[in-house]
Amino acid sequence: MPVNYLSELNPSQYEAVVRTEGPSLIIAGAGSGKTRVLTYRIAHLLKQGVRPSTILALTFTNKAAREMKERISAVVGENTARFLWMGTFHSIFSRILRTEHEILGYPSNFTIYDSDDSRSLIRSIIKDFDLDDKTYKPNVVAGRISMAKNNLLTPVVYANSPEIRLVDKNMRMSAIAEIYKEYAKRLFLSGAMDFDDLLLKTNILFRDYPEILNKYLDRFDYILVDEYQDTNYAQYLIIKKLASKNNNICVVGDDAQSIYSFRGARIENILNFKSDYPDHKIFKLEQNYRSSQTIVNAANSIIAKNKRQIPKNVFSEKEEGKPIKVLSALTDNEEGFLVVQEIAETQLRDHYKNADYAILYRTNAQSRIFEEALRKRNIAYKIYGGLSFYQRKEIKDLLAYFRLTTNPADNEALKRIINFPARGIGDTTLEKLETAANSAETSVWNVISKLEENNVPALNKGTITKLLSFYNLVLRFQKAALEQDAFSAAKIIANETGLLKEFYNDKSPEGVSRYENTQELLNAIQEFSLNALETGEPGKLENYMADVALLTDQDSDKEEDRDKVTLMTIHSAKGLEFKNVFVVGLEENLFPSLRQEQKQTDDSLEEERRLFYVALTRAKENAWLSYASQRYRFGNLDFCNPSRFLSEIDEKYILVPGSSFKTNLQKDRDLDETSFHFNRPIKKSLITNQNNQFLRKSVPENQQNNSFEADAPEKILQGMTVLHQRFGEGKVIRIEGKMPDAKATVFFPAHGQKQLLLKFAKLKIIA
Repeated sequence: MPVNYLSELNPSQYEAVVRTEGPSLIIAGAGSGKTRVLTYRIAHLLKQGVRPSTILALTFTNKAAREMKERISAVVGENTARFLWMGTFHSIFSRILRTEHEILGYPSNFTIYDSDDSRSLIRSIIKDFDLDDKTYKPNVVAGRISMAKNNLLTPVVYANSPEIRLVDKNMRMSAIAEIYKEYAKRLFLSGAMDFDDLLLKTNILFRDYPEILNKYLDRFDYILVDEYQDTNYAQYLIIKKLASKNNNICVVGDDAQSIYSFRGARIENILNFKSDYPDHKIFKLEQNYRSSQTIVNAANSIIAKNKRQIPKNVFSEKEEGKPIKVLSALTDNEEGFLVVQEIAETQLRDHYKNADYAILYRTNAQSRIFEEALRKRNIAYKIYGGLSFYQRKEIKDLLAYFRLTTNPADNEALKRIINFPARGIGDTTLEKLETAANSAETSVWNVISKLEENNVPALNKGTITKLLSFYNLVLRFQKAALEQDAFSAAKIIANETGLLKEFYNDKSPEGVSRYENTQELLNAIQEFSLNALETGEPGKLENYMADVALLTDQDSDKEEDRDKVTLMTIHSAKGLEFKNVFVVGLEENLFPSLRQEQKQTDDSLEEERRLFYVALTRAKENAWLSYASQRYRFGNLDFCNPSRFLSEIDEKYILVPGSSFKTNLQKDRDLDETSFHFNRPIKKSLITNQNNQFLRKSVPENQQNNSFEADAPEKILQGMTVLHQRFGEGKVIRIEGKMPDAKATVFFPAHGQKQLLLKFAKLKIIA
């Protein structure tokens, strides 16, 4: 880094760096060099002779703090930079609390509980209070306590609030106040705090002990805050108190990227900065150095629809770039194919690496479709900020039931689910069963099936009853697996185990995600069963398990050594950038999400629009937007309307396909020749109505209601173009056999060649 760091700045950035006195609000648009400005502002203060120990810089991630400190060190030297008070909110406040521990009655080496520790403690309290853990779910209770702490509600305040107690009562969890009180007590007796305590206790410290607050007011002359739009109420108050003496506070953020309200973030903090600090200066970093002009302009046209925002004009001086492509798929599976097809084609044409691509989705459950499509093309990928779909605990739990059903000798599967959901079969019992199985050189399942004969020591009648109940449950599953198709059997297992109910009743964000993921697994099995029916291939649960076993094999290569496509939620993508970005699942009730829609508030819709803005501005060179007309949800094929966000983009920045595929298909044509071709600008008149939503016209007329009318099987002839509900349009290559056993070989561009039993295939003649 050159010594003359100021020369690297544009005029707006320069002003934001050198004007260091008084309250400053730096509005940093996407890709505008926010980190550079914040870094150089601190470096400039140090260059002007400000002592590093008087500068407090707060970030949200350790990575951001580390990178900033490294860049500052390059300008002023490591010996100077290391004395900065720079770190995450939690690390800085922990440092303050460890220094002032005595006044709060904590040891200096107090333990900090993570979320697992907290839930474990709450689980113990629920048990000790003799409460039903199916009603008082630890995740939900932990969420309520976390909400209380982030709003600075102590156990006493919580218990004395009629409004809060009424909410708890309506949730049928009126004892949360008592649990919260006991939780706080046990934390204190253990010399421990949870993460929320680091904010709550710091606020209490500054509120109740003015001499301590004055100590830090005298210490910090300059306060700088990164990602200010993501701060919650507790963080906001601490910052406001620490800045109350010198008013040398500088906050950096972008109201257009405020997307974490579900974590307690308040966009009001950045919107109200002007009123909090009337003598403020505002700096707008409006030049985007990341994205093409087209992407920036398209993103601007979207975010302009929001009412609650700070006006700015983000622009790019990079090349104009290609129009944003809209991929319209008949089904969610076809959407996966089209996205991966685009990746393969652009790699071949433009020599991009796998790592140059990101697929961004609204919910984790959406990853499955794209994982499977990437596997089929042998394109390496990684799940960012989460597990591969098939490695998620809830998926592995349900698959373990399927494994045990199809292979009762699978000890690992049995051990995983014998007591999940809880049925009173503990580790001690399992150890006894394993010992007996090892002695007899047999499986645990066989031991359970012959409990009386094997005479397992020290198993009481109650335990034996529970084991036999589990045994009979699995026997019912085995019967269902033999008699019914994979999907029907899987539904029975998911319901009768209580797993679906377990996940459905957990209304925490994690619980909702687990429920969505299990439903997505059932969707996959539904599709497998339909394929098997139409092709005349075996469609039992054991066949599906043989199929999925290949999907779940993990690469042995080290993650860091591979060039991989990135799959991630949009929330996880914030702060990152990629040359090529796909924003997928752009359908009403999915994105914007159903949960947001249910709230029926302008604020929630505006946050969803900000989320879309964040997604689009991750792209440097190219962006694609995709949606499906039909999508499996909860085992049913639903018809979808394209997202309103598609119609909100200025039409001159997007292109849509002229047709789903070329009509001159040939039997042996390479799949690459059947890809989408984007050749005409979208017409606003075709996609919008008075409510600013896509018209039903955007879905083919034969799909506008939930009754897909197929033509009689005997009418299907060689050479016809036909429509299939899941595979889309295809060409009938040949017909073999006679009704009712006649088979049609059909080429579908998105799925390749399929051989279908006509009596089950449900084909509609197009031409």
